[in-house]
Amino acid sequence: MRWGEKIWFDGELIPFSEAKVHVMMHTLHYGVGVFEGMRAYRLDDGTPGIFRLEEHLKRFAFSARAYKLELPYTLEELKKAVIETVRASGFGDCYIRPIAFINLTQIGLYPSERRLSVAIGVLEWGKYLGKAYERGARVATVRWRRPPPDVLPANAKAIGNYLNSYLATLEARERGFDEALMLDHRGFVSEGPGENVFLVKNGRALTPPVHASILPGITRGTVMVLLREKLGLSVEERDITLGMLYDADELFFVGTAVEVTPIVEVDGITIGNGQPGSITRRLQKLYEDAVRGRVEEYRGWITRVE
Repeated sequence: MRWGEKIWFDGELIPFSEAKVHVMMHTLHYGVGVFEGMRAYRLDDGTPGIFRLEEHLKRFAFSARAYKLELPYTLEELKKAVIETVRASGFGDCYIRPIAFINLTQIGLYPSERRLSVAIGVLEWGKYLGKAYERGARVATVRWRRPPPDVLPANAKAIGNYLNSYLATLEARERGFDEALMLDHRGFVSEGPGENVFLVKNGRALTPPVHASILPGITRGTVMVLLREKLGLSVEERDITLGMLYDADELFFVGTAVEVTPIVEVDGITIGNGQPGSITRRLQKLYEDAVRGRVEEYRGWITRVE
């Protein structure tokens, strides 16, 4: 993992080492802030292309609104800032992290103002679950559940929301698994700590609905399009039980960081034949082609960094 030398911070590119905030910053104490995660991929002509930049920035803005925070930049200004930061990094394939936070040295849950500072960093980051991308991930359900929808807005990508994900990941890794799988407050399958989940059964793809306390991921939406339009599968959003998960023909995680990663074991139960399934493998290849601009009808998803 290697960070770019420049950080975009409130309107200007500054050296990575100079991007600092105070230890008494409001967001550091209360987790009140929002962030995004997106990737750029080196296209076949060598130009970096940011995948679904506009959709990610729209969610960034929504996440701020959901917490009644003031994002002081327009989507067009943020788009230019992301492009500028990627260009300055010199990276081809990279992960992009915009973050917005209350940069006030105040104690107390009610800040005197809710205007956000914004920073954008870029790093070279490989497959999130490493070798599991090829061999398939071993996952375990954990005791930590996704909060019900009247506790936190699960469809906002907020900093504090991820304490729940941190605890789930910690438990799964300490038990020797690659990743956690989380249930919602009703006991239905929700998602991974930072990924959406899909199952394939009898040629149909299923994925948990928004009311299962998921973050409706942008990669999730992309994959739904690819499954329907290119692989010819029906895709249904519906409540999924653990028993349905155990009985799946194929399982896989999707997300900006994890991309499309097969799941071959849940709670010690082998999924299918214990190997990444054929649909998952085809989807991996199709997704890779789409993000690198090799699928003509989806090139509109890519913002080139000239």
